[in-house]
Amino acid sequence: MTLEAEARSALKRGDLPAAAAAAKTLVSREPQQSAGFFLLGMAAAEAGHVAKAIPLIEMAVERGPDAEHLAQLARLLILMRRDGEAVHAARAAMELAPADALTLDTIGCVLARLGDHEASIVPFSAAVATKPDNIEFRYNLAAASGFTGRVDDARSHYEFILAKEPGHARAHYALAILGRQTKQSNHVPRLRTVLASATRPEDALRIRYALAKELEDVGSARDAFDHLSEANAAHKLAIRYDFAQDAAIFDAIETVFDGDAVKLTSSAGTSSRLPIFVVGMPRTGTTLVDRILSSHRDVHAAGELQAMPLAVKQLAGTPSRVVIDPATVAASGNLDPAQIGELYLQRASHHRSSDKPRFTDKLPANFLYVGHIARALPDAPIICLRRHPMDTIWSNYKNLFASQSAYYAYSYDLMDTARYYARFDRLMALWEKLWPGRVLQLSYEALVADQKGQTQRLLEHCGLDWDEACLSFHENSAAVATPSAAQVRRPINASAVGKWRSHADALEPARAWLMTQGIDVR
Repeated sequence: MTLEAEARSALKRGDLPAAAAAAKTLVSREPQQSAGFFLLGMAAAEAGHVAKAIPLIEMAVERGPDAEHLAQLARLLILMRRDGEAVHAARAAMELAPADALTLDTIGCVLARLGDHEASIVPFSAAVATKPDNIEFRYNLAAASGFTGRVDDARSHYEFILAKEPGHARAHYALAILGRQTKQSNHVPRLRTVLASATRPEDALRIRYALAKELEDVGSARDAFDHLSEANAAHKLAIRYDFAQDAAIFDAIETVFDGDAVKLTSSAGTSSRLPIFVVGMPRTGTTLVDRILSSHRDVHAAGELQAMPLAVKQLAGTPSRVVIDPATVAASGNLDPAQIGELYLQRASHHRSSDKPRFTDKLPANFLYVGHIARALPDAPIICLRRHPMDTIWSNYKNLFASQSAYYAYSYDLMDTARYYARFDRLMALWEKLWPGRVLQLSYEALVADQKGQTQRLLEHCGLDWDEACLSFHENSAAVATPSAAQVRRPINASAVGKWRSHADALEPARAWLMTQGIDVR
């Protein structure tokens, strides 16, 4: 067995010391060849030392382009939030016309992480064509197909997966949210059967969410709520969430921008009208507004960018491994707004795949960063979606967001979600006090009731001319990678307005508490 084969074999079986030893020997014997450096880098990456792995794989790439090496380099760069370098590496790998299925799938994953779901279809399809029975490769293709509107293809791929692996919880959940289920056509019986045999908590979580979605679709509100309640209670325990964690972040933001406002660094910020920020609580119409705006001839949808949170984190220089925490918020008050604006634009540029002059950044959680956006990019429009408080709470409670994301940890408990909404509402009032009229607070219900009038108001706030295409947003072919993907491919309608009332009894504790906070829940 060659040293390269020995190192690869050790990596495959998880023997990292043996893999590193073989790779080091290969480097010493053949220092001009790329394989030793690549495998040494992969051993470091598998050991969790990504920062050490990247320069080793870069040394391999310097010794000659190889699609596998470039693809893995791109994957590691994404993990280090070096998006611009990652996209260049992924595209360079694709240009080498790789035939290896894992390399193709890796390129697709990188492109998907960068928000270019349309481009990811090509490598994902090639990976599945090469290894059609690989479940993970096919799942990635199915997800990309769903995001890009290829719904029938997505459904076919998910069913293929379930035929091979009947308990595949992610496929069950993806199928449930792919479209609206009916009493005549749904997966409820199959989901009940799979749930009875689910042994892993994360599988039960997804299957219960799938059941709740389909049961609500077919009118079984009480049964749907019971499944959600059990799933959410178990997951909240698993992640050990305490609302005090988010309360501390809200407190820190209010202290920096209100209590300590006089201490903020003064600067003119960065002059740019390129970005349009769409913010708000999740599931309140942010995707709908993003689709309306990106249907305009001058606007490109860049996705839910982490560019602003990462710019603030990078410049704050705090040691924590989370993007936002009270210490990072406190440190951010001393930052130069112009530097934040410049770094944001630099990071956002890596996600722009269109030559249109404007782009949307639709990260809902950017409502936490409105203070920084207003100062760093004083010319950038900000739109905050507002939806009836109870519909907001219900839609957050019933949707499975990224299950390990700290942004949405509140959503696994009804009262935590109500508390989070109250702090969101209070923070938006602070932004309005500090920068009157700076944020367009757009009502979802008003948009549904008066699509043209509210669209005109939206475009005027963004400094955009009227474009009739904005009324036909559902014909927009761009990818959608949010739970709203199915809804925004249909014309605007009021079907989601007042949905909470089907669960009024179960939601009464949240409604009553919001009333004590002075929040209108009529």
